[in-house]
Amino acid sequence: MARPMKPSIYEVGLDKNEANHQPLSPLPFLERAASVFPDRIAVVHGNTKLTYAQFYRRCRQFASVLAARGIGRGDTVSVMLANTPPMLEAHYAVPMCGAVLHAINTRLDASVIAFQLEHGESKVLITDTAFSSTIDVALEKTKAEPFVIDYSDPVFPQAGERLGSDDYEALVESGDPDFAWLMPNDEWDAIALNYTSGTTGDPKGVVYHHRGACLIAQGNIITASIAKHAVYLWTLPMFHCNGWCFPWTIAAVNGTQVCLREVRADAIWASLADNEVTLLCGAPVVMSALLSASDEEKRTLPKPIDFFTAAAPPPEAVLASMGEAGFNVTHLYGLTEVYGPAVVNDWHSEWDVLPSAQKATLKARQGVRYHALEELDVLDPQTMQPVPRDGETLGEVMFRGNVVMKGYLKNKQATDEAFKDGWFHSGDLGVVYPDGYVQLKDRSKDIIISGGENISSIEIEDVLYKHSDVIAAAVVAMPHEKWGETPCAFIELVESSKLSTEDMILWCKQHMASFKVPRHFVFQEIVKTSTGKVQKFLLREQAIDLAGHNES
Repeated sequence: MARPMKPSIYEVGLDKNEANHQPLSPLPFLERAASVFPDRIAVVHGNTKLTYAQFYRRCRQFASVLAARGIGRGDTVSVMLANTPPMLEAHYAVPMCGAVLHAINTRLDASVIAFQLEHGESKVLITDTAFSSTIDVALEKTKAEPFVIDYSDPVFPQAGERLGSDDYEALVESGDPDFAWLMPNDEWDAIALNYTSGTTGDPKGVVYHHRGACLIAQGNIITASIAKHAVYLWTLPMFHCNGWCFPWTIAAVNGTQVCLREVRADAIWASLADNEVTLLCGAPVVMSALLSASDEEKRTLPKPIDFFTAAAPPPEAVLASMGEAGFNVTHLYGLTEVYGPAVVNDWHSEWDVLPSAQKATLKARQGVRYHALEELDVLDPQTMQPVPRDGETLGEVMFRGNVVMKGYLKNKQATDEAFKDGWFHSGDLGVVYPDGYVQLKDRSKDIIISGGENISSIEIEDVLYKHSDVIAAAVVAMPHEKWGETPCAFIELVESSKLSTEDMILWCKQHMASFKVPRHFVFQEIVKTSTGKVQKFLLREQAIDLAGHNES
C-alpha cells in the first residue's frame, strides 16, 4: 500500500486569503487612475472633457442605477451606442454591478439585433437615438423585454425618436457617486458578450471573462509599448471585441480616450492634431481614409503616431505612404474568440535595412503571440502535431491560454468543437517560418483545390492588392469541369482605372505561378458584412452562377 504523499512545505499554512488573493479584473484600473490622477483628462468628446475623477464618479453613479433596477450578477446589459462617453462608461459601470456587457454592432439590421437581444436574455438596452428606427423594429421582432434607456448625444445631436421612458444623462445624475461597486466573485465570471458575424447561420455569442479582459488589456500595453498618459483616438468601433479591450487598456496607463462619433477623414485629421494623439487602431479602410484626404483636410503632425491595424496586411505602397504621412504601422491578428488581436508582427530593428520587397514579405506575416497568450501554433488538424517550420506546409492556426474565450453562449456543441483536443481551432490556415512567425494563407473553407493543387486565395489577393489601381480584392473558388475548381477574382478599382481582365492576368503572371492565376475576373464593389468582412459565401454563390453561364 502506497503511503500518502507528504505535502510540500510550500503547501502548508500558505493558503489563499483576502489579503493575498483577488480575482483578476480590469475594473480596478479606473479606480486607481481616479485615485492617483483625479484631475487628468480621461475622456474627450468634442468640446466636452471628463477628468478621471468625473469619469469614475459617472461610472459608479450609473452602476448604482442599474443595481437599483435589480440588475446584478449574470444579467445582460445591451448597448447600441456609437464611440461616445456612455460606451466607455458602460465598459465599467455594467460589470461594476456584476452584469455582463453586450455591445451591439451598430451596422446590424433589426432581425440580427432582435436575435441577439433574445439569445443573450437582455435585461437592459441603452440605445443612441441615432439608431432608434432600427432598434424600434428589433424590439418588435424579439421576445426579449429589456428596459430601454435612451441616450441623446448633447455634443453632436442626432435625429431619432426616444424609445424608452428614461434618459441616460438624467439617470447618471440621479445615481450614487459613492456606490460600493462589485468585483467579480471569480475572475472566470463573465464580463462581456460579443457576437460573431454569423455569415453561415445564427451568430454565436462569445463570452469573455474578467481574467482574460485584464490580461489582454495589459498585453496591449506591452505589445504596443503604450506610454503613461497616452492619448488614444477611437477610430476602431468599440463594439469590435470591446474595442480590442482598449477601454480598459487606456485607463491602466492613465491615458486619454478621444471619442470619434463618425470615422471621417477630416474629423480624424483634426482630432489627431488638436488632441496630440499618440496612437489609434483600425482596419485598412481607416488608412485609406487618412491617405485619400484632401490637402485642406490633412494636418501636420508634431510627432509620429502609432497605428495598429488588423485584417489583411496592408499593401507595401500603403505602408510607405502611411510612413511618409507620419504613422508607424503595426500589423495585428486575432479573432473575436481571443478578445481581438492576440498575435503581433513583432518587428526586428535589423529588418529595417533589408530591400523593400523583402521587408514587405516580412510585414505580410501575422507574427508571434502576445505576451498574454500562452501558446500559438500551426497544427495538422488531423494529427494535432505541429507542421514543419518551413514556411510552406499548411496547417490550422490554433490558440491556447488565458485570453481565449470562455466559450459560446448556450451552444455547447460549438464550444466543444472549437476546443477539441485542448486547443482553440481558429479555422484559419497558415504556415510557420523557421523564426517561429506565423503567416495566414486562407480560411479552411476558402482554400481552392485546382487539379489537385492547393491554392491560397490570400496569396492571390496579396498579389492583386499590390496593383496601385486595386482598392479591394477577394478570391473564391469557381467550379471547373476539368480542374475541379479555379480561382475567381472579384476586384474593386479606383474610379479612374481602366484595367481590363487581360491587364490583370498579365499582372498576376508576373507575380505568381501560372496555375494560381485567376481564370475569371469580376470588376464590382465587393460585398461586406456589417463588421467590414468580405462576404465570401455570397461571392462563391456568384462564382457558381458565373460558371454555369460560361458552360451554357
